[in-house]
Amino acid sequence: MTSIEQSGRSPVSNAVRGRCPRCGEGRLFKGFLDLAPSCDHCGLDYGAADAGDGPAVFIVLIVGFIVVGLALAIEFTVGWPYWLHAVVWAPVIIGLSLGMLRPLKGWFVGMQYRHKAAEGRLAED
Repeated sequence: MTSIEQSGRSPVSNAVRGRCPRCGEGRLFKGFLDLAPSCDHCGLDYGAADAGDGPAVFIVLIVGFIVVGLALAIEFTVGWPYWLHAVVWAPVIIGLSLGMLRPLKGWFVGMQYRHKAAEGRLAED
């Protein structure tokens, strides 16, 4: 049985929801961003999963694009004072970043599971 047949969803969809990529039932995270050691339902070991800094880099790019675009549009059309930009955009940046971080990290882990990603190995002579 494949992982899609077990849970009815793709491994990536399961991981984005914070669930085990294989079974879709167990928890993927033990805290806000810490991966659990293994699935509490099917026993899948998460030790090989490593999202690294990938989610953070994409979030900086995505949130930066959104906030800078909106801030520039408002600045050129309305002309807010700088203190108002700081008051408005700081919570927006923090909220968007924290809201996107966990699902994006789950997406990275789900993609690693789907493609059976592992550390690079050199061919033995």
